[in-house]
Amino acid sequence: MSNALYRLSTANQYDVAVRNIGQRQTSLSNLQENLTSGKRVVRASDDPVAAAQAERALTRLTRNETDQRALDMQRNTMALAESALGQAGDAMQEFRQLVVSAGNGAYTQTERDAIVQQLVGLRDQILGYANRKDSNGQPLFQALGSAEAPFTGTATTVSFAGLPGQHASGNTQIAKVLDGDAAWMSVPTGNGVFEVTRNPNSTPGVYAGKAWADVGQITDPSAVTGTSHRIAFFTESDGTASFSITPAPTTPGPNMAPHPLDAARYAYKSPTDIAFDGLSFKITGAPVAGDSFDVKPSQPSNVFSVLESAIGAIRDARNPDGSTDAGSLTHGIGRGLNEIDAAMNRLQASRGLAGDLLNRADRIEGELDTRSIQLEDDRSRAEDLDMIKGISDFQNQQVGYEAALKSYASVQKLSLFNFIS
Repeated sequence: MSNALYRLSTANQYDVAVRNIGQRQTSLSNLQENLTSGKRVVRASDDPVAAAQAERALTRLTRNETDQRALDMQRNTMALAESALGQAGDAMQEFRQLVVSAGNGAYTQTERDAIVQQLVGLRDQILGYANRKDSNGQPLFQALGSAEAPFTGTATTVSFAGLPGQHASGNTQIAKVLDGDAAWMSVPTGNGVFEVTRNPNSTPGVYAGKAWADVGQITDPSAVTGTSHRIAFFTESDGTASFSITPAPTTPGPNMAPHPLDAARYAYKSPTDIAFDGLSFKITGAPVAGDSFDVKPSQPSNVFSVLESAIGAIRDARNPDGSTDAGSLTHGIGRGLNEIDAAMNRLQASRGLAGDLLNRADRIEGELDTRSIQLEDDRSRAEDLDMIKGISDFQNQQVGYEAALKSYASVQKLSLFNFIS
């Protein structure tokens, strides 16, 4: 066993004690800062890896919040578009009811003119829905881009001043506007394949007879040629009515019997089913010589032209002598109702698309919320302090610091000079 005597200078003891006290004080201060901030990593130097992980999580959180704000704006705009389509659909239904009422045989033309005024007001109201804007002044139906008012022109020549098409939706966003061209402009005339148009009587001074046609149907799609035909009526020498089809159909229907007095014509008896080239329609009433109907392929139209055509059929169903042109009125109302229904279907389809986008926005919002929770959890694990452990470490460090102070105070009293008297 060594009996060597080690001598330590008093100054050295003081330096060591003060250095230990300073280190404990620094550690205690750091723990106190962690407790007050609630973070384990207050600055990057505390844990570079954890600080980098927390910074990445914060960046993604910020991006996620931006996506959520954008989604809220898109959803609000789409909700306005869906509401506008719903209001337009209600106005269209009211318009349709007025058109039906205008066909009442007991009404005079004056009473129908009053209905026309209501129809004009509804038409202008529907045009206002088509040009409705969001809170930022952007049209709800501008498609891929349009002017300030997507639908311009007069009631009979409304056009879409924009680029047709529908914005695509993504994983974090939905389209904020709808394709106005698809919603309001793509309405087929007639029955969607062909249309039957009633012409004025070709004989000067003769009013058209009381005959009208329905919208017809397709009986054999493979036989449809897409050729336009004219149905012209005649009065035979025996007083019976007949009609011709120009150009002659490729495949006349089996019920189309030639007239006994003229093999180039077909006998007419109200109502007559006319069928040829895969299509069929019915003409009803009492036509007179010079009456005619045109059968031609359906043409693309729009909601506003459909409404104006129905208004015109009611407004113009007056003969020069003041009597009602019953055939024109019945034909116009029948065709108008069919095209109004087609227009309403287009609006309902666009409203359904808006509803699907709103549902998609709800699903995206749920995904963004879940992602936000996950990112916040990642950030918390990287930099947040376990409060229980933090308090325990602080208390332990505080006890050690107090012990160091007491030890220093005790060592101070061990100087040799304190025992020299």
